[in-house]
Amino acid sequence: MDGIVSTGFCGALDPSLGIGDIVVSGDGVASPRPFVQGQILSLDRVAVTAAEKRNLHEVTGAVAVEMESDAVALKARELGVPFRCIKVVSDTAAEDMPLDFNRYRDSSGRFSRPRIAFAAVFRPFTAIPGLLRLDRNCRHAADKLGEFFADCQL
Repeated sequence: MDGIVSTGFCGALDPSLGIGDIVVSGDGVASPRPFVQGQILSLDRVAVTAAEKRNLHEVTGAVAVEMESDAVALKARELGVPFRCIKVVSDTAAEDMPLDFNRYRDSSGRFSRPRIAFAAVFRPFTAIPGLLRLDRNCRHAADKLGEFFADCQL
């Protein structure tokens, strides 16, 4: 095994990052496509508000935040292989999430889509447009991540 890559979505902490920007943590990634090299903070919860993201950026210096890579990095260390984290921005540092997704997790930490949908029904003029915007952002970001992997070398 040559190494392990953690990939997926992240939230921007650096205000200069936009939807679809690629963020790489770890060495040995080359691509003709632009990307930002920087620290990606892994939390066990969603960073919900712009104020929280700003604070995380100031305190840690990280450029992005996500929820999975610490566990993947641990496995790479256990196996003694290189680890890289390649994420794509799905929400900017200036954006609040449409809902506090942390409130809609089950005991295993998984997000409950039915509970999220039910919560959105009670905030139809704010949560629903916000969730639709996040969905569009994620679709755009997923396309950009696919393009990046099509052209990158690890």
